[in-house]
Amino acid sequence: MRLRSVLQIAFSCFNSPALCHEHHLHARATEQAPIGEPTLSINRIPFSTRAYWMRQANLALDNPCPFAAFGSVIVNHTGSSGLGELVCTGHNSGSTTGNPTLHGEMAAISNCSRILTDPTGPYNLAPSAAVAAFAGLTLYTNAESCPMCASAIRWAGFREYVYGTSIDTLIAQGWGQIRIASMEVFRQSFDLPNPGRLIAEVMTNETDPFFAWQYDPDYPCPKGCSRVEGSCAAD
Repeated sequence: MRLRSVLQIAFSCFNSPALCHEHHLHARATEQAPIGEPTLSINRIPFSTRAYWMRQANLALDNPCPFAAFGSVIVNHTGSSGLGELVCTGHNSGSTTGNPTLHGEMAAISNCSRILTDPTGPYNLAPSAAVAAFAGLTLYTNAESCPMCASAIRWAGFREYVYGTSIDTLIAQGWGQIRIASMEVFRQSFDLPNPGRLIAEVMTNETDPFFAWQYDPDYPCPKGCSRVEGSCAAD
């Protein structure tokens, strides 16, 4: 992009945040164009299997309606037939641990490292072997990863990264986000090994409602929850 164009965009953002947001949405639409349709059978894995694991990411939450309803599962599609093998799960745990970096993806990766290296567990891998194992695994998360988590996904070298609700949808529903798309993180990390495959916006009809009620008092609570003092709580 020419310097003059960059300066024009910066000036527009300073004077009109709404116009800046429109530019961001246009840029995101352009960035996301290379991503294939989520219903395709990518890496010989049918959409029905993707849908199953995205639902499992929703179920990874610690209750039916946590405020930060971000859940993830990590699956091995390479070592088994059929649906694949669940290796570990994770959900946003910042409010229960005091660690603001424990987003669902970070929790899942940490849990996987512990499970893969557990000497009494089913894998009993050496730390170096556990690190290498991520290259054969798929991470499913019910919302697009923030740049911290997307970067962790790239550093881990996952075979696939599959998300549901997009960052743009989260922003439209009132969530504060760092506005860097996962596609941009992948684009800027081409020096890393194990490039991985990004599969976007899978089962958004089921993931979007998990993030729609927190800032909209008129939106119905998830199944198994009711409104209590303006928020949703498990029945």
